[in-house]
Amino acid sequence: MITIRKFILLFILALVLSCQYFVSCKTGSLSGRLIITQVPGNNQHPDIISGESWRYPSRAHIAALDTDNPESITVLTDGFYSACSPEISYDGKYMLFAGQQNEGDLWQIWEMNLDNMKTNQVTSFKGHCIDPAYLPGGRLVFTRLTENDTVKTAHCLYTCNLDGSDVRQITFHPNSNYATTVLKDGRLLTISRQLFPDGGDQMFMVLRPDGTKADMFYKGNEGTILISNPRETSNGKIYFIETNENSKFSGDIVSVDYNRPLHTWVNYTAGINGSFYAVLPEQSGKFMVSFRESESERYALYEFDPVNRSLGNAVYHNPDYDITDIVKAVKYDRPRKLPSEVDMHVKTGLLLCQDIHFMGFQSILDNPGPDRASMIEVLGIDSTYGVVPVEEDGSFYLKVLADTPFRIQTLDKDGHVLYGPCSWLYLRPNERRGCVGCHENLELVPVNRIPVAVRSDPVIIPVHITEIKEKVVELE
Repeated sequence: MITIRKFILLFILALVLSCQYFVSCKTGSLSGRLIITQVPGNNQHPDIISGESWRYPSRAHIAALDTDNPESITVLTDGFYSACSPEISYDGKYMLFAGQQNEGDLWQIWEMNLDNMKTNQVTSFKGHCIDPAYLPGGRLVFTRLTENDTVKTAHCLYTCNLDGSDVRQITFHPNSNYATTVLKDGRLLTISRQLFPDGGDQMFMVLRPDGTKADMFYKGNEGTILISNPRETSNGKIYFIETNENSKFSGDIVSVDYNRPLHTWVNYTAGINGSFYAVLPEQSGKFMVSFRESESERYALYEFDPVNRSLGNAVYHNPDYDITDIVKAVKYDRPRKLPSEVDMHVKTGLLLCQDIHFMGFQSILDNPGPDRASMIEVLGIDSTYGVVPVEEDGSFYLKVLADTPFRIQTLDKDGHVLYGPCSWLYLRPNERRGCVGCHENLELVPVNRIPVAVRSDPVIIPVHITEIKEKVVELE
């Protein structure tokens, strides 16, 4: 005969088992599903040049979609006024996203447990935080709207732990940085656009997670606009959506090779009438894409065949929403975790240029003319940091205050500007960088010789005028 005590124990055991069963059913229920962002169709078309409206959509939500049963779509961010930019963890169990909990709130980074749909707020800044991505080692990278004397007003990249601690700013130029992806080699690939003093064209900038070695990765023709997160495949290609200023609503799927991004551009959709907004390569070799045939339609989910360059079946369409993000709740290979040379106890970084006269594939020293540069000027945001004479072989060696943006222009012996200024540079604390020349081909390696500039101590930037006069006398 069952006693009351045994009955209660059996009841509790049954309750626990039923809860475990419910959780186990829910666990993995999103595995393999597509995770998309849906933006109401009454929103204005996104401003794809500044990036403002397409990173801060109104009343957007993130949803899970079973492609075998597309009508069974599940909204994951019901408790948010607006949410976008989902990114899946490498084990497929968690999702980072940017969210606005209530109308008028600042956008912050959140993480969702895909087993139980519980969310945890990661960032709590006074500026908007968007575009998160997982980093190896329990950290993430994200974009934060930053206002200070160093960058003016710009969307800078930051990293932090998944609990929001140990926040580190990693970009320090007056650029907007969006749609960051972590490459398999551990570097970050982000859409970057200069804002100050003049707006520039967008490009893909590559850098390490500590902010070092920031450099151009890919830049299209003048007026090129980059729309989507870049997506890397196992065969060494990087796919993204690209358009230009003259055809803002006809984005194409393009790719570049990881090893030669400046010389391997391919357009897969030039012959297709319509516009693409997002692309997700899948292991099957097929793509999931966001596409619309005309401006009067909404962006819907389609299959795409990159081999035959043809649009496939429509997977999901809702006339009330545009689909702007596509990811998948599956496991991913964890990128390499790169070591860092940054030492926050050091206040400067070193920059070596082998030959400022180097242009294309040769130095003008081989065929000198009247335009030979004799000096460089280092420019800050609001002032000049000084003029530095270059060595007879065209080299210079600088010690620059870390985390401070600067540009360089070349001058002739009379102080007239010959070339530049270049795009904004910055050095992290203890960073050491070198370049072949001021106008180098990015695929070149340095000539096997020791620049004259490294035989002396680096010139400290900002420079002292007396030191420069002494250096000029030495060179003369």
